[in-house]
Amino acid sequence: MYALMIMFAVSVILTSLIGFIVSQTKYGFQVAAKESSLQISESGMNFYRWYLAHMVEGKTAKQIQDFWLTGNPLGVATPYEAEYFDPGGTAIGKYSLVVTPPPAGSTMVIVNATGWTYRYPNSKRHIRVRFRRPSWSENMVVANDVMRFGEGTVISGKVHSNQGIRFDGVAHNLVTSSVASYNDPDHSDSNKEFGVHTHVNVPPTAGVNNTYRSLEAPPAVVPSRPDVFQAGRSFPVPTVDFTGVLADLNVMKTEAQTGAGKYFDATGVGRNIILKTDGTFDSCTVSSFDAITNGITNYKGTITAAVSPYNGTNGNACTMPVCTVGAFVWVSNANHNKGKCTIDASNNPIPAESVIFVENNVWLEGKVDNKHVTIVAADITSGSGAKNVFIGKDITYANTDGKDIIGVIAQNDVEIIQNSNNILTINAALLAQNGRIGRDNYGTSDHKSTITVSGAMATNKRYGFSWTNGVSSWGYTTRNLYYDNNLLYFPPPYFPTGTQYLMDLWEEL
Repeated sequence: MYALMIMFAVSVILTSLIGFIVSQTKYGFQVAAKESSLQISESGMNFYRWYLAHMVEGKTAKQIQDFWLTGNPLGVATPYEAEYFDPGGTAIGKYSLVVTPPPAGSTMVIVNATGWTYRYPNSKRHIRVRFRRPSWSENMVVANDVMRFGEGTVISGKVHSNQGIRFDGVAHNLVTSSVASYNDPDHSDSNKEFGVHTHVNVPPTAGVNNTYRSLEAPPAVVPSRPDVFQAGRSFPVPTVDFTGVLADLNVMKTEAQTGAGKYFDATGVGRNIILKTDGTFDSCTVSSFDAITNGITNYKGTITAAVSPYNGTNGNACTMPVCTVGAFVWVSNANHNKGKCTIDASNNPIPAESVIFVENNVWLEGKVDNKHVTIVAADITSGSGAKNVFIGKDITYANTDGKDIIGVIAQNDVEIIQNSNNILTINAALLAQNGRIGRDNYGTSDHKSTITVSGAMATNKRYGFSWTNGVSSWGYTTRNLYYDNNLLYFPPPYFPTGTQYLMDLWEEL
C-alpha cells in the first residue's frame, strides 16, 4: 500500500509536470509564431516600399499619377499575397497587402499588411504603414538663392537653401544649406563663411557684428550656437530642383481643364480671385494694373447705354473698387455720356482637392472653409512671360486643424503689392518657381506694420518683405514666419513633392 501510494503521488506529479511542460512548449511555439507573423508582416511592408521605389522613383508627377490610376499597382484592386521563406529557402508563411492609393492631390499611401505562418495560420499579426512623398510644403522656407534672415526673425519650421544662409534670428528647427561655404554678399569681406552661419555675437555679448566672422568660417569647427540654431544646422545637403516644378505645372493645368478644378485662359492681364467660405470663389477679369504699385486699375467688362439720350461705348474697361459678381457702376466717358458698366465676373464652386489654374497673373485674397485648393498663375504654352501672384489682402482659413489648406504657386513672383494691408495675414504654402516671394522697394516713406505668413515658402530668388539702407528700414516692420504643421501631412493639392516614398507612420492593429 505504501508503494502504491508513492507511485500514485509520483504519477500525479509527473502527469501535471508533463502537462505543464507541454502547454508551455505549445505557448512558446505560439509566441514564436506570433513574432514570426509580425516579422512576415513587416517583410511585406518592406517589399512594398521596395516596389514603390522601383515603380515611381525618378518619374514626373504626371507619370506617378498615371501609375496609380492606370498602372495596376499591386494590392490596390485586390489583396496582394506572397510567400515568406526562411534562410534555408523553406516557405514558412505568407503576407497579404491591402493598399489604399493616394487620393487626388495627395501623396499618402496606406498599406495594411497581414502576416501568418503555415504552422499557426490563426496567429496573425496586422500592421498599418503610411508612406508619403515629402512635399515642398514641409519646410518653412526653401530657397534657390543666397538668403539672409535678419535680427528679430523667428522661424518655427525647417529652413533650406541651395545656396548659403546667414541667419541672425532664432530658428526653432533645422537650418540646412547645399554648400559647405560661400562668400556672404551682405558684407564686403571676401573670405568665405560656413554654408549656414550667423553674425549674432556669442552670449553674453548682445547684438550683431556685420563683418567677417572667423569662428563661423572654415577651417574652424562649426560651433553649436543653440541661441540661434535651437535644433542645429547642417551643410552641405542635397539640392532642391526648382526646374522640375515645370512638370508639376503641366499636371495642374491638365487637372484644372479636365474637372479637378477650374481653368482660366490668358484673357486680359489676369484674374482677381476671391476665395469664399461658402465653398465658392469669385473671379473677375483684370484689364489693366499699375506696373509700379502692382494694384488693379481696371476690370474688363462692357459699358452699355443707359437712359436716352446717354450713350455708352461697348467694350471699355470698367473701373470698380472691388471684384463683385453681379455688381455694376455708372460711368461717364470723356464726352460726359453716362453708361452702365458690368464687369466680366463669375462665381464658381471649389471642388474637393482642386486646383485653380490661370494662364495669366492672379490677384488673390479671401478665406476658405473646409477646402483644400491650390491657385496657380503660369503661362506654359504661349511664351508670353512668366506670371505672378499678387497679394494685398488677407488669405486665411476658417479652420486651423488641417481641414483648410491653400497652395499658391507663381511661375514668377509671389508679390505683396504696395497698397497691401497694414497688418497682413497669409495662411498658405507659397511657391515662386522662377522669381521670389517678397515685396518691392516702394521707397523710404513706405512703412507697414506686420506681415504674418503661417504656412510655408519656396522661393527661387532671395525673399524679403522689408528694405534697409544700413541706417533705417522700410516695408513691413514686423515679419512673423510660422510653419503650419498641417502641411506635413496635408500638402496643398498637386504641390511639388519628391519621388521617394518615406514611411512616417507605423502601427499594429
